[in-house]
Order: sequence, then structure tokens, then C-alpha cells
Amino acid sequence: MTAEKATAKAVPAAEAWLKLVDSGAYEESWDQAAPMFKDRVQKNDWTNAAQAVREPLGPVAERTVETTRYATELPGAPDGHYVIIQFRTVFANKKNSVETVTPMLTEDGTWRVSGYYIK
Repeated sequence: MTAEKATAKAVPAAEAWLKLVDSGAYEESWDQAAPMFKDRVQKNDWTNAAQAVREPLGPVAERTVETTRYATELPGAPDGHYVIIQFRTVFANKKNSVETVTPMLTEDGTWRVSGYYIK
């Protein structure tokens, strides 16, 4: 798989997943995440943490892809196909944020989010 092909599939998958988080559909975002994500955090813990972090930020005003990096190896993760995407995000209550979303190609051939962080 080429980096370009992986990125072309992974970015829309990440954006669709972020729309769930943006809308407060935290349980559904967990349901749509990669098995590795689900193995690391229970649904209730994810829902509580996501709500606690995202809601004070307010709605998204703007989000743009800043960087993408294709990888087949990541620390603490099984070898596979990953794209680390950094979005420059402007929230209503926080003007300068970086969201890092890491979709991975799962066994069923679908790109699913395996990691999510906000700075």
C-alpha cells in the first residue's frame, strides 16, 4: 500500500469519525473505532473522558488537515497500516488546538480510528 493511497482513505474516515465526536455521539464514536481502541478503553470510560474534554471547548469553528504520516509500525501497536493525521482545529472556546487522529486499516478492510488526542 502506498502512503498516498492510505492517506486518501484514512483522512475521510478520520473526518467522519470526528463528526461523531463533534456532535456528542461519543458512544457511537467508540462503536466505530478500531478494535485496538476498544481494547484500550472501555466504552463508558471513553464517553466520560470525551465529554469532559470536548464539551468545554465548544463547537468546532474550523478544522484543516495540517500533516499526515503513513506508518506500518507504531510504538505499542501491532504492525499494520496507520496514518497519523494532525488537524489544526479552532473551537469556539479554544482557538489554537491540534487534534491527532490515527486511523488504522482493520482486518475487514475498513479504516477505523485507533487513537485520538487533543493539544
